[in-house]
Amino acid sequence: MTSGDVTTGQPSGGGANAGGPQWSPVPNPTRRPMLRTATTIGVATSVFLVALLILLSILGERLTAQTITTAALVAVIPLLVIVPTFLWLDRFEAEPVRYLLFAFFWGALVAVVGAFFLNTYGLRLLVESQWTDPLETGAVYLAPVTEETLKGLGILLIYLLRRREFDGIIDGIVYGGIIGAGFAFSENILYLGQAYDTYGDEGLTATFIVRGIMGPFGHPLFTALTGIGIGIAVTSRRPLVRVLAVLGGWICAMLLHGLWNLSALAGMEGFLAAYVTYQVPLFLAFIGFLVWLRRREGRLIGQYLSPYADAGWLTHGEVAMLASLRQRREARAWARQTGGAAAKRSMNAFQDSASDLALLRSRLVHGTAEADATQRELVLLEAVTAHRRDFVGSPVT
Repeated sequence: MTSGDVTTGQPSGGGANAGGPQWSPVPNPTRRPMLRTATTIGVATSVFLVALLILLSILGERLTAQTITTAALVAVIPLLVIVPTFLWLDRFEAEPVRYLLFAFFWGALVAVVGAFFLNTYGLRLLVESQWTDPLETGAVYLAPVTEETLKGLGILLIYLLRRREFDGIIDGIVYGGIIGAGFAFSENILYLGQAYDTYGDEGLTATFIVRGIMGPFGHPLFTALTGIGIGIAVTSRRPLVRVLAVLGGWICAMLLHGLWNLSALAGMEGFLAAYVTYQVPLFLAFIGFLVWLRRREGRLIGQYLSPYADAGWLTHGEVAMLASLRQRREARAWARQTGGAAAKRSMNAFQDSASDLALLRSRLVHGTAEADATQRELVLLEAVTAHRRDFVGSPVT
């Protein structure tokens, strides 16, 4: 099959795939894939545990256990807004939970610990070299470079681990935002704890207002810019565009981070002026961009599934449903009412498989799909057919 054609033929059964989409209908005769998965999980878990122990020792040197607990409970509050926002963006084709957890722990543990040591070492060099205003230089120039580099490496690692499913800008923003949320969580524990120990409840409240209410999306927004760059690179076939996109996103993340830190050093009056003049408008523009991206993804799903409807694999009514989050919710409710929990699970799997199929089709059309994309396309088509049969074979209109 070429990127310009759609597999033809009538929908076929998928007995082996009825329980869910599989990337290959042929069993692997070796245990290497399972071993690779176990090895990846084991290595990641070990790295996270080591980073956690180091982070706890860093916090323990500066704060009491009671203060750490209090600060952690307060630091959780912004997550209740940040994480749902990025999951809301990811509704059409939800990322695997294991990768979202990897992203959060990378930001909350590995990136934070790495940034602590690099920033500390860099600041020491500035002091020893008798640099003018080493603290300001470290905050405005050093910290953005080290922190955005380490957080961006997390997105890059996720892409390398699941490059066949990293579909573009939305994936980059979601992973970047979750990594930034994790980083901000651990960083907030330190800042909130220090404010509480020094100034008591008033210090804790003031720091929470600045970091948890006025700027909760700071780190997620910075790292999302790197994610946008990586997302653009994933969808491009030109090497130069890929390199420039990644570098451009990374540089924008560092610049915005540096401007944020600079405004924080300008005193309350300077911070408020910067907050009103460009930080709030930038945040509102970012939210508007997220809304536009989600609507665009729905349109793209409809566009790239339509050829399958023309070929008889789907109905055009199903394509319209799959391109609309409202109609998807209605379809899930319909499946539950007509066939119970089992039918709803099949509808969920039908929608997920169709979304994966649409995004795979997009990569095929743009020439950025992986080598085995044609085989995966057939497997997803059979999975879509099998799941539809599970909820009585009725098209959803």
